[in-house]
Amino acid sequence: MNFKPIETNRLILRPVEETDLHDFFELDSNPKVHVYLGNKPVTSLEESQLMIDAILEQYETNGLGRLAVIEKSTTAFIGWAGIKFEQNLRKEFSYYDLGYRLKEQFWGKGYATEAALASLDYGFTDLKLEEIGAAAAIDHVASNTILKHIGMQASGTFTYEGDLCNWYTLKNYN
Repeated sequence: MNFKPIETNRLILRPVEETDLHDFFELDSNPKVHVYLGNKPVTSLEESQLMIDAILEQYETNGLGRLAVIEKSTTAFIGWAGIKFEQNLRKEFSYYDLGYRLKEQFWGKGYATEAALASLDYGFTDLKLEEIGAAAAIDHVASNTILKHIGMQASGTFTYEGDLCNWYTLKNYN
């Protein structure tokens, strides 16, 4: 993937690398991170490697995918964010999905909002996408708040693996 990192005031969004493995494991082995993701935290580095492999496959197949989120001031890997081509979440259609996931110690600092806004801008300005979708478990207050705050429009609900989720869309604003 030929990609120039995205910079915001406090963050750098760059392609995921094999060297991010231990950070992915730290992120996804935390049960609190997975409360609204089916309560299935990873238990091995191999599971985290499969996630990285899937992201790298998105880069190859679709020319886009989740990006590592790096805190500028410390160069710490704090999570991932970005847009991917989603074919599994909504069984009835495929779409470009905005997502983010941060390590717990970085919650509540506005980083997810900052990364999400940068991702939307990249999706609409650079990738020229027509529409971007996003989903959040209906009782995940923080994620629903972020999606509304960045301008995503609530467009109904759907069920995924037994969990009721809010569905959001945003048409290209450029």
